[in-house]
Amino acid sequence: MRYTLLMHYPEADASTLGEEAIAEGRRAFASYAATLHQAGVLISGEVLQPSADTTTLSMADGQVRVQDGPFADTKEQLGGTFVIDVADLDAAIGYAEQAPSIGWGSVEIRPGAVHVVDGVWQPNR
Repeated sequence: MRYTLLMHYPEADASTLGEEAIAEGRRAFASYAATLHQAGVLISGEVLQPSADTTTLSMADGQVRVQDGPFADTKEQLGGTFVIDVADLDAAIGYAEQAPSIGWGSVEIRPGAVHVVDGVWQPNR
């Protein structure tokens, strides 16, 4: 079963956290990704640009609205994702609780409904 682990945590940069804290976070996520890869469950992972670089589309009165910056007004932002393929939710929880960001934010586990292989939509097993 495919699950996406969505990493939500407060945004901060080197000017607020310090270079060493940023480097430590990068090392922690590299180790976490390696753990998922070595377990054979990692499909993909991605760190996202800061939410200030976001463009959000919405529909209002039949017109598409384009908004710069994040849509959600919250202290925690979606910082990155890992897509894993594991037997069940319990296994996904086991990997999610190992995510470094759980110490300073939350990890949302969302099952996939469909995925694309070679351009063809496939139902999630």
